[in-house]
Amino acid sequence: MSGPHDVAVLVRVERRRRWSDDEKLAILKETTEPGAIMAVVARRHGIGTGQLYTWRRQLLRGAMAGFVPVELVPDAPTVPSVSQGRIDIRARGGFTVSVDSLVDRGALKMVLELVGELEL
Repeated sequence: MSGPHDVAVLVRVERRRRWSDDEKLAILKETTEPGAIMAVVARRHGIGTGQLYTWRRQLLRGAMAGFVPVELVPDAPTVPSVSQGRIDIRARGGFTVSVDSLVDRGALKMVLELVGELEL
């Protein structure tokens, strides 16, 4: 005896999806592109906008291990040591003028002239 009020209910067990940290980061990067709309990005990936905001908050807090991106850059070229090419000029009176390879020639000339004029 089926009547007009009989209702069929379909039950489907939905499994929770697991997103890797790289997938989360890639989805969040989409939201930062010019003109990106959170709702559109969320719909494209089948998630709610609340999930995006949660991931973003976790990223900002650094709450998820391995979630914060790391960029490796090559070592900066080594700068020669200031002591390399260093010259110490000992003057009468017990003082020393020290210059390195980065000294301005005009300034060095002026200092040496002044030292030469000193009577110690």
